[in-house]
Amino acid sequence: MKRLSCALSLALLVPILHAASGDDRLLAAKDAAHRGDRVKLARQIESLRGHELEPYAEYWLLNLRLQEAGHDELREFLSRQSGSYLADKLRGEWLKVLGKRREWDAFETEYPPLVQSDQELTCYALQNRLRLADLGALDEARPLWFLAAELPDSCAPLMEQLIADGRLGVDDIWERLRRLLEAKKLGAAKLAAAYLPAGQAPAAKTLEAVADKPLRHLALLPDHFAAGRQGREMALFALQRLARNDPQQAAQQWDKIRSKFSAADRGYLYGQLGWQAALKHQPEALGWYAQAAGAPLSEEQLAWKARAALRALDWAVVHEAIEQMPKAMQARPDWVYWLGRAHQALGRQEEARGLYQRIAGQPSFYGNLADDELGRPILPPANAPKPSSEDVRAVAALPGIRRALALFRLDLRIEGIREWNWSLRGLDDAGLLAVAELARRNDIFDRAINTADRTLALHDYSMRYLAPFREHVEPKALALQLDQGWVYGLMRQESRFISNAKSVVGAKGLMQLMPKTASWVAKKIGMNSYHPGRVHDLDTNVTLGTHYLKMVLDELDSHPVLASAAYNAGPGRARKWRDVKPIEGAIYAETIPFNETRDYVKKVMSNAVYYSALFDGQPQSLKRRLGTIQPKNGGDAFKIEDLP
Repeated sequence: MKRLSCALSLALLVPILHAASGDDRLLAAKDAAHRGDRVKLARQIESLRGHELEPYAEYWLLNLRLQEAGHDELREFLSRQSGSYLADKLRGEWLKVLGKRREWDAFETEYPPLVQSDQELTCYALQNRLRLADLGALDEARPLWFLAAELPDSCAPLMEQLIADGRLGVDDIWERLRRLLEAKKLGAAKLAAAYLPAGQAPAAKTLEAVADKPLRHLALLPDHFAAGRQGREMALFALQRLARNDPQQAAQQWDKIRSKFSAADRGYLYGQLGWQAALKHQPEALGWYAQAAGAPLSEEQLAWKARAALRALDWAVVHEAIEQMPKAMQARPDWVYWLGRAHQALGRQEEARGLYQRIAGQPSFYGNLADDELGRPILPPANAPKPSSEDVRAVAALPGIRRALALFRLDLRIEGIREWNWSLRGLDDAGLLAVAELARRNDIFDRAINTADRTLALHDYSMRYLAPFREHVEPKALALQLDQGWVYGLMRQESRFISNAKSVVGAKGLMQLMPKTASWVAKKIGMNSYHPGRVHDLDTNVTLGTHYLKMVLDELDSHPVLASAAYNAGPGRARKWRDVKPIEGAIYAETIPFNETRDYVKKVMSNAVYYSALFDGQPQSLKRRLGTIQPKNGGDAFKIEDLP
């Protein structure tokens, strides 16, 4: 019996050892690909025959050889892996080589099957259409010129043709230059300036000098600086650059020279002053925006005009700013909601109600607020039936899902997420919920949430708002008197419950603690055994994270909106963003200057609504949870500055 037991044990162990060995070889192949070692990579491919991820090793080698690989060789891989994420990825990389080489016949054959394109490939495709005398390609290319972004090299021939044909004039070139300089894209601005007529283009050194020392440039302006456009534009550049740090100082400098500018230029500069003052919550913002009347404003400027008006409770200007937005921007849930609020404040109740109804019921910050305005308590919908074991086994057999699970097993998360998301295409709600359940069973909580979030008619909010690790979280939340729904709402946003998560800035673990913060909290609570290597330990991470959350909550009026902002951007900033008067929590959240933190706070607070509803089984109100943010006062800074 002992010998039989040993034999059975060995029989079970062999496949595991084989898989582990194959995994090691796959990781060695990835390392060889990273180092560009084709010989070692080719050897690893031979040893990986039959491994779930063998196609990845083949893809890595072909990608290294794209410049010399034959068309037949590449097409053989694409055919064998037809419909897969890797086939589409390789096709995209190959198309870039074909476009760069101007091998248009092959490009034209391979481009239509591509699923995931990008800006570089779009411009190559437009180049090919232009080659075939399709002038509509230039019409489609023209809007790219006005993006405040660097364009790939494949777009340059299109832009040059637009300029050569007179479809982009000098004013258009200056407009792009302004937008790039506003976005601090100095390198792209230098490239755009080169398209100006001879003698009009500012030198690269001039652009660098103005960007570096705008006040010095303004101080040294000659009397005749406004005689040419370059002189005027560089003065405007210096002023908008100065306004980023100090709008008032920029306004003082502007007062000295504004008479030398046209009405259009004056409108442009006042739009810049209003935008930068609004970002800093300065009271002059709306006055400067008013002086920009008639000037074209970017989407970002219009958003901050509306936000400045929200801080001032000037609902007429809120309405005006939203009405000035492009239709697609107006249709976003945030501006639908705030336009509804403006109508309501101005006595137009039916218009307001119609707008709220457009977004009510959506599981989002603004959907929740619209529900509140309509008097509808927020509760998750009834869960769809749980997927059967057969349903889960069926989706587990999908080739892309199998590869994704293998990638997650090897901690190749980026590749795993891409493979997983690719495999969700075309699945109905029942299929999505089966895949979400598969992810949950494999403790891949972020994919379970992400997949369940995609359903359109059948929903499972217990999957969308998973609450793993409750044995670690609940006792700590109770001991610190923290709202467990809020704690989970924050954790969901921080890490999606990936216990070994690490952000690009170095935050770690379930509650995404920065090393300095973790050490500081450990010292404060007397965790003498703590050392930085323990930050990924789940229980340690939750202990430190909940204590820090409690500290910032206590220091910020026990208000979860302020504490959420502080957890993401620091307590000092959260406090600084308050107003001189009480304001709604929703307005505070909407007017957070940092895009990341503004989005974060909204999602944390909406998450908290659903977690609380699931935990307590009671209807929730986001507006009540957001409450009112009390004004700044001089007496609350002495302790908060001690927090990291």
